[in-house]
Amino acid sequence: MTASTPSGQSSGAGGDAGTTLPRSDALASERPPRREEPPDPSPLTLLDFYPPQDPRWTRIAPFFLALKDGRFTTTRCTRDGTFHWPPAVACPKCHREELQWVDLPTHGRLYAFSEVRGGAPLGMEGGVPFVVGLVDLPGAPLRLFSRIVGRPYAELALGEPVRFETFPIRDGRLFYRFRAGGEPATR
Repeated sequence: MTASTPSGQSSGAGGDAGTTLPRSDALASERPPRREEPPDPSPLTLLDFYPPQDPRWTRIAPFFLALKDGRFTTTRCTRDGTFHWPPAVACPKCHREELQWVDLPTHGRLYAFSEVRGGAPLGMEGGVPFVVGLVDLPGAPLRLFSRIVGRPYAELALGEPVRFETFPIRDGRLFYRFRAGGEPATR
């Protein structure tokens, strides 16, 4: 796996911890030809023991219910104002359970990204290669990890606008991802 960071460098798995490799698109001649993005780039299966969208099993069910409404939400502590990602049931800072659900911005910027070429988590093997990244949301003190769709890895750029979207999972639930080329977000 290779990863791009704001410094423009890529880091590879293995080797010395301080080793810096050139960005992977400079190594394009050494990798197999890239296949086009499949029609459904996220044939995702989540492996949950309990249905996380059902309030009988979890107190973060409002997150999944908001996804059904096309909203992107998380929790914030009413005592100290801390935003949580992923949504929480107790504040990790003050350990209180007095949280409120807040809407997050639906547009952001790509802070860093990487292409998963192998060793994908169980349930995601069918979509290899795919892109994951860190997304900064304007006005929210969070940096989120997400699947990035819309363009292949070699065509993405740091700071690129991305937008939130929901998509169906095979079992009928919804999940979220970010699509590259979203409307510009304010910095």
